[in-house]
Amino acid sequence: MRTAREQGDGSVSPDPTPVTVLGEAVVDLVPEPDGRYAAHPGGSPLNVAVGLARLGVPTRLLARFSTTALGRRLRGHAAANGVDLRYAVDAEEPATLAIVSLGADGNAGYDFYVEGTADWAWRPGELDVALARRGIVHAGSLAVFLPPGADRVGAALRAARDNGMIVSLDPNVRPGLLGTPAEAHTRVDELVRHAHVVKASEEDIGWLYPGRSQEQVLDHWHDRGVTLGVVTLGPRGAVARSGNRLLRQAAPAVEVVDTIGAGDAFTAGLLAVLSRSGAGPAWSDDEIGAALRYAVAVAAATCARPGADPPHRDELPGPPTDSSGRAPDGTYR
Repeated sequence: MRTAREQGDGSVSPDPTPVTVLGEAVVDLVPEPDGRYAAHPGGSPLNVAVGLARLGVPTRLLARFSTTALGRRLRGHAAANGVDLRYAVDAEEPATLAIVSLGADGNAGYDFYVEGTADWAWRPGELDVALARRGIVHAGSLAVFLPPGADRVGAALRAARDNGMIVSLDPNVRPGLLGTPAEAHTRVDELVRHAHVVKASEEDIGWLYPGRSQEQVLDHWHDRGVTLGVVTLGPRGAVARSGNRLLRQAAPAVEVVDTIGAGDAFTAGLLAVLSRSGAGPAWSDDEIGAALRYAVAVAAATCARPGADPPHRDELPGPPTDSSGRAPDGTYR
């Protein structure tokens, strides 16, 4: 990670280090009250990239955008939100579609149309340039699982870590596309070896590691070399492990409109704070605590409005202004 720039008073500059997000950009077809479906930009990596950019973090998205009308809409959405697309790939394959269903409680379910689409067709060399960098690289969701490109994505994450980048992973499990839990578990464990930060939802680990508690899963990741493991618990917040320390963070109460993009917003909030530390991956308890608090606030704001629409930085109290996680008045946000 970058060398932190010191101020005159010795504090660490809050300027964030760049984050490269690797993965898919998907068209979400979301049901409207009249029964019709409306097309919205989505896909976990695209959502994370937009969330980070809105929070003031220099963000690159390495995705394969279809050159069809839907693909151009996805690219335009990322560009309009300030995401750096210089390494994104123009692809001749069609865009991936996700049909969204919403439960009475606002929880979202997804059916995907992925056969022959642009997001998984990574070719030799397409991932090389953007990952020969410093900073943070985040990947996850379907791009780390689906052939033919998943093995190239895994190799890119391994190369990024070997090159000194901080690697973040969110499996963001979609059971209907991943075969058996045992097969997906093996894949995730391979990827975890390359990651400093691993975040997954309570539902993810319940499917991947049946019968294991949250603490057991966090211990398992720690034993495989993860610096910071996080399990999100929906309205109950999150639990994390760093070293031998277990941290718990409650979530703010909000009236939930839907949960589309909430986990991605959490990831964006978490990385937005970690990117402002010069210490990674040796983050302090204060830094991790500040990152968890900000992450649940960003996720809650997203749940309070429809669709994957993460907040802008000026809609929230703001990331910590120094590496301790303290605001200028000495309080924690």
